[in-house]
Amino acid sequence: MKIDVYSATGTKKGTRDLPEGLFGTRVNMDLMHQAVMLQQSNRRSPIAHAKSRAEVQGSTKKSYDQKHTGRARRGSVRSPLLRGGGKAFGPKKNANFTKEMPRAMRHAALRSCLSVQAKNGVIFGLEGYPETIKTKAFHDLLKKLPVQIGRRLLFVVPEKHDALWMSSRNVPRVKILRAAYLNPEDVLLAKSIVFVGDSVEKAETIFGETAEKTKTPKTSEPKKAAKTSAKKPASSSKPS
Repeated sequence: MKIDVYSATGTKKGTRDLPEGLFGTRVNMDLMHQAVMLQQSNRRSPIAHAKSRAEVQGSTKKSYDQKHTGRARRGSVRSPLLRGGGKAFGPKKNANFTKEMPRAMRHAALRSCLSVQAKNGVIFGLEGYPETIKTKAFHDLLKKLPVQIGRRLLFVVPEKHDALWMSSRNVPRVKILRAAYLNPEDVLLAKSIVFVGDSVEKAETIFGETAEKTKTPKTSEPKKAAKTSAKKPASSSKPS
């Protein structure tokens, strides 16, 4: 699969091939959904909290006698059935929304997301970006690239690029992301993805299928056999 590559001034320089192990894998929609839900759940913080009948303030005295009133049996004014009572099954601030997913599954989900965007034709290449910090120059570059200004745009850089980040921070809906921090949510939300420099190679070494196969699990060192002290035979004492 080929993509167009542009220079820092916005002129088309040619094309380049995308690695099949990262942009041409089988798409697994269920795995992509799990990965996005993982990100959103781990970003969620439990803020809402409703007091239960044990936490709400109120008397513990029984409202009226159990029998001979003809009314329902009422034990506390803090009951969820009454106005001002506690909430039954309300949200709790100590809720834990974190989820976990194995690294191989997370990387496979990212490869599926990149493959979808590559098939959609929204991935482009950029040879590089100058070290000058100027928002106007960055905005002029966007006008020359085949991207929609005002829509979500993702720039992927191999390493930290301060000039590109500072030049784009006042441009709405533009995000600069290092290749090592690629994630399914940002990839799927972006309407256009621009890989700067050798960020494709950087991402392939981390998330590619070949990189996944070369990663060997850590093997624990064999435990040393415990030293066994030879027991001395009990001395047999003859009766005198």
